[in-house]
Amino acid sequence: MAVTLNPDKEVVKTVREGLKRTGGYCPCRLARTEEYKCMCEEFKKQIADPDFEGFCHCMLYYKDKTNA
Repeated sequence: MAVTLNPDKEVVKTVREGLKRTGGYCPCRLARTEEYKCMCEEFKKQIADPDFEGFCHCMLYYKDKTNA
């Protein structure tokens, strides 16, 4: 399992700008709660799932379950 940044540099740039603007909270969410602080609780749970492969909600991170 490996977690990497989205290979699309423009997406990474946009999301990181949003994170700066929101003080580290997911820029895709309206609520500013601890569960949405990057890396959000939702993605942490997805990382823990051995069958999950894909992007976090804001598309910044990608979990590849086949890559060690």
